[in-house]
Amino acid sequence: MEKARHPQSTLTPALLDAVDRALAGDWQAAHEIVQEHEEDALAGWIHAVVHRMEGDLDNARYWYGRSKRAFREDLSTSDELREIKAALSG
Repeated sequence: MEKARHPQSTLTPALLDAVDRALAGDWQAAHEIVQEHEEDALAGWIHAVVHRMEGDLDNARYWYGRSKRAFREDLSTSDELREIKAALSG
């Protein structure tokens, strides 16, 4: 299966920062970053994951739907964040 690609844009550094903060356990800081970029699909995906980290599964499901991603409960949030980071890194 081919990896999802995210076009490099001015958002990429901010979204990579959000992923790194979430991977470090600071989901609150990651949440603040992605809230500023809600129109971007990958920001929405990160938004979904940070809500999973927070334990707010209803909100997570909303953001997975909005970003057109499946909520994969069998995948850890860390693994999912690494998947997002790979998509952002192209």
